[in-house]
Amino acid sequence: MAASEKFLTDLENRLGECVLISEVGDIVLQHCRRFHGLYVPYVTNMMYQETLIKQQLQQNRHFMYALKKLESDPVCQRQTLKSFLVLPFQRITRLKLLMETILKLTEPNSDSFSNLEKAIAAIHEIVSECDKGVRKMKQIEELVCLEMLLDFSRVKAVPVIKSSRFLVHEGPLEQLVVESSYSCRPSLISVHLHLFNDLLIVSSKKDQRFVVEDHAEFITHVTVKTLNTEILGLPPNSFLLHLAESHSGQPTALILVAQTKADKETWMKMLSAEV
Repeated sequence: MAASEKFLTDLENRLGECVLISEVGDIVLQHCRRFHGLYVPYVTNMMYQETLIKQQLQQNRHFMYALKKLESDPVCQRQTLKSFLVLPFQRITRLKLLMETILKLTEPNSDSFSNLEKAIAAIHEIVSECDKGVRKMKQIEELVCLEMLLDFSRVKAVPVIKSSRFLVHEGPLEQLVVESSYSCRPSLISVHLHLFNDLLIVSSKKDQRFVVEDHAEFITHVTVKTLNTEILGLPPNSFLLHLAESHSGQPTALILVAQTKADKETWMKMLSAEV
């Protein structure tokens, strides 16, 4: 609020000099450093504001009643708390659009034109950092939730949450296995793959949890190959997943079966890092 008030005061002072404001780009540039330090962390953590409010509305009756009373005040103009909390992000994006409109009406090759271009670039950087921060927080939140569902009781555990890691693709497949050494009859068991930008986890789903069966560094130790399913007598959407070094340190190979041809092609593309 203090940053916004100072910004508006400077604009009003410029307006006091002349009703036809000759330039605003220089004023925006003067405030961009402070805007960056305020808007980026605010917007980045906005999802936690929304989550906290949602939890309080569901769990705290007193909070719900107090909030309804506040929102009913005429000064709120029938706006909800959520609409006020989203205003900063709306404000910074609208400022960029406003300056782009002013730029179209400004004489090229003038000081005003040059300052506007610099200001637009500076605001664009703030908006981009906000978007990047939101994506990063969502990725970390996704990893936190997933780590709670992964069971490493059967294999050597690996830390799932890393600032540089994000989930690329995940979903169910079937694995072709031989039931015993005395029988060559293959059978299908359900498996679930979680593919991150630097890690592949193979697990079996038990209720709402994933029991990890294997994992390998991606893409260094992960390769996929097509199979001649007709000659080998395999299901039509089969492909070979090879882990050059699995959790045990030894190479391993799995014949996986996708539900559809499109699903198979997607997995082979993802596991080949052709994205």
